[in-house]
Amino acid sequence: MASKQAFWNVPAKDGEPDLWVCMSCLNEAFCRKVPMPACPSCQGVSTYEAFTLAAVQDWGTEELIAKAVAAQRDEATHSAAAAATPPMESVQ
Repeated sequence: MASKQAFWNVPAKDGEPDLWVCMSCLNEAFCRKVPMPACPSCQGVSTYEAFTLAAVQDWGTEELIAKAVAAQRDEATHSAAAAATPPMESVQ
């Protein structure tokens, strides 16, 4: 049975890079989070650096760029869904 990947959230302010790329394998990109305990591709630990999508597009492989685009798209979808969910009200 496959286990679900756990992540540490990495908040980014407006204008800061929000993509985290594994510098050990240069094959994984995550948006506003990094996997724990290690990179799912190479098992590298603490090997992530932040980049913008434009920077990844300058030097990344097609596969890395696709992962970066998908990561940003998934984060945007997740953020939009969280914003649309009304807060829970307590019943007294």
